[in-house]
Order: sequence, then structure tokens, then C-alpha cells
Amino acid sequence: MFCQEVRIDGPTGVRTLLRWAMKRNCSITPQQLLAVYACLCVVSLSISLFFLLQGAPFVMAFAGVELLLVGLALLVYARHAGDHETITLAGVDVAVEQQIGRRARHATFQAEWLAVEPAQGQGSLVMLSGQGQSMLVGRFLRPELRAAFAQELRRALRRAQSVESDALPNRFENPS
Repeated sequence: MFCQEVRIDGPTGVRTLLRWAMKRNCSITPQQLLAVYACLCVVSLSISLFFLLQGAPFVMAFAGVELLLVGLALLVYARHAGDHETITLAGVDVAVEQQIGRRARHATFQAEWLAVEPAQGQGSLVMLSGQGQSMLVGRFLRPELRAAFAQELRRALRRAQSVESDALPNRFENPS
């Protein structure tokens, strides 16, 4: 439901990765936002210039303050438009990447040591923990979908562990 399968051709053959990519749902890109803001500035400054020429200088001052505040709000929006979380399962290695604003976090886990649990209760973020580190994921999913996401991730981790254990030779078997 949330996962996509990625096939990578390499020198050792074809590898299959599972990837969960969650990102903020943005209706406008930062470049489009800049174009809209530029148009807003042109219209607002044109109107305020008209009133300045008519003898009302305060309109220009209020237009400048308005454009400054709208610009700051749009800057905050644009700064978080690219926020995302990516979880990649390759064999038994799990890589988690989070980008929130300018802050990026990366963590790697082994599938057999990774615990996937709700952080607090129903609908809360999903806590990934193991090997002395932990990360909260799922902030870009609706709260009612987080439990299904956690269940899907747990199933994929169990499947990866069983495939890996089947691929390992049994040390206790008789070679003859």
C-alpha cells in the first residue's frame, strides 16, 4: 500500500529494494510560489504608487509591510515544501532518511534488531528503534494510516529476515 519496489541493475546482478517515500503534500512548487509572489508585488506596488502620486504616502508604507510579511510566510512555506521521509529496505539493512527544513537525519538499522511501534498511542507517529538509536517516522501520513504503515513495514522486515536466513548456509548440516 505504501511501499514501492525498486530494481537496481549492478555488477552482481539485479537487486530489489523496498522503499517507503513519504512527503509533504504541496499544491505549489517553490518556483511557482516565487512567480506568484512577484506578481503580487508588482500589483500591490503599482496600486500603492498610484496612491503615493495622489498624495497618500501611508499606502506605500502599508503595502511594503504587507509584502514583507507575506514574503516571510511564503519563505517558511517554501522552506518546508521539500520535507520528506524515506525508508529503504535492502536485504536486512534498513536506511531511514528525514529531511525537515534544513535539518537532515540519517539512521541505519539491521532488520532483525529493528522494533516498529507506535510512539504513544493510536494514530501517533511510528517509532523505529534498535541498536541504540531511534527515529519517529510517519509525520506525512494521515494519523489513521500510520498503523497500517507500521504493519506493512513489520511484514516486510519479517520477510527480509526469513529470506536472509534461508540464504545462509546451515553450519550444522553434514556436507556429505
